[in-house]
Amino acid sequence: MANERTALAWVRTALALVAGGIGLTSVARLAGLSRVLDVVAVVLCAGGAGLAVVAVAGWRRREVAMRLDEPLPAPAALTWLGVAVAVAALVLAGYVALRDL
Repeated sequence: MANERTALAWVRTALALVAGGIGLTSVARLAGLSRVLDVVAVVLCAGGAGLAVVAVAGWRRREVAMRLDEPLPAPAALTWLGVAVAVAALVLAGYVALRDL
């Protein structure tokens, strides 16, 4: 059961990335803001889709390892997810800082 809960947590994170991208592009359209936000929104949505695929693949790898009584593999997406979120935050912060100049 813990493996399923972990996979669902990753899928929830992927869904949050997609929702954030959709929300960002919706707000950008309503406020008439630049295309930079649309690009960030597309990256967030694509990242969410990729993370959902990685979550299912990771669930499968851990499920097989448990059934074969092997050591559990480490999560493959954790590092790149952290880097991607940090980069998105920096891009948005830079956009807001430069927009107000």
